[in-house]
Amino acid sequence: LSGTGQRGYSQREVGPALQVDVMEGDIAGIIKEEGSNGVPQESKPDLTNGCSAHKTGTNGITSECHNPKDQVNGSSALKSVPISALKQNGLLQSLTAGRENHEKEEVSPEILQAQEQWEALECIQPAFSEDSTGHTPLISFNEALQHFQTTDLSEYMKNIQPTVRRTGLAAITHFLFGPPRLHRELLQERDLVFAIAQCSLDNSQKVHTRVLQTIYKRLTGSRVDCPRYGPHWEALGFQGTDPATDLRGTGFLGLMHTLYLVMDPETLQLARDIYKLSQHTTQNFPFCLMSINITRIALHALRDECLTKECNRRQQVVGVLNDFYVATFLQLYQIWKTQCKTISDSGFVLKEVEMFAKKNPKQLLRRLEGFLHERRAGGGGLVPETPSQNPSPRSSQLGPSATRSSGKEMNFIGVCELPPEMEGEARLI
Repeated sequence: LSGTGQRGYSQREVGPALQVDVMEGDIAGIIKEEGSNGVPQESKPDLTNGCSAHKTGTNGITSECHNPKDQVNGSSALKSVPISALKQNGLLQSLTAGRENHEKEEVSPEILQAQEQWEALECIQPAFSEDSTGHTPLISFNEALQHFQTTDLSEYMKNIQPTVRRTGLAAITHFLFGPPRLHRELLQERDLVFAIAQCSLDNSQKVHTRVLQTIYKRLTGSRVDCPRYGPHWEALGFQGTDPATDLRGTGFLGLMHTLYLVMDPETLQLARDIYKLSQHTTQNFPFCLMSINITRIALHALRDECLTKECNRRQQVVGVLNDFYVATFLQLYQIWKTQCKTISDSGFVLKEVEMFAKKNPKQLLRRLEGFLHERRAGGGGLVPETPSQNPSPRSSQLGPSATRSSGKEMNFIGVCELPPEMEGEARLI
């Protein structure tokens, strides 16, 4: 190429040239649109052969026309525009832009933002707090007992009092006319029971927390764990949001007995019946606190050697104590239900049940066996003869002083913190 024009375009073409022929009326529109936004409104491409001199016009677009003989549909003369000139003015880019660039220009900022948020979902990981629910496996009574059997409890053994200390004439009378001594091979098992009663609830021990979770799940029917602290424990029958505060008198043995009640297949339904009665609108009572009081009665009976004869016969201590606990709880439940007791009667009922249980442990255990046998046969369980067929005196029959003591001030706080010389009595403080 030689003889370039003032903007570098050739004035003489060698060989056939590729040109765009545009009508004279349209070239002005192309130039005008190019000046405003660089995109033409209309163009009519054509291929021509031959050479023609071009005169460079505004913005590098030639304004000289072809031979007047070249007409399109009899209209005005066509103008020849080089491709390079259109490309330089942005016309070619707009006509030949790819589909991908066109789609990118049409995507709104809102769509882009929504796409970024959607892609970010893949990076989000689930986060759980400390109190989030889980699926702690249930624990059986034997597994929990084995934990204490393999744990060093020597520090607790120093503080236990397995039997009542008697002196003087009381000691002689008990030796001559009292129950037989516990077999030597059962002393270690008996001491283990009292050592467990000295243990407190330890959050760092996984077995302790599993016992709590098992009791909660078996009574409520829940399949997921509950938080360690919270009002759900009050609904279960504890006095506050922390069950540990109610175990000062019976220690962890209070939870072990409740665990036995809910994990034994034969006593589970009884446990739920008692729990259902504790939720009654008028006969309600704190279930877990009542259970702890029954454990206290069982401990007193074991310490007073009321269960020694049965332990020697069966050659075990833990099994006899568990059955005695269930039998005593059954006795209280049936008295409470049949005689329509309320929370104001709790002190009298507990004292009455404790006196009967200590004097008649063998009879109490037989009633439990008969109750479970009838349950297995499909019956509803028998109602045993109560220690006294007359209902316990109500607060309205005891005068003003008894009314004050059996009202809101009467509760289960501190019932297991009795000093040793007062352990023979069931009191509510």
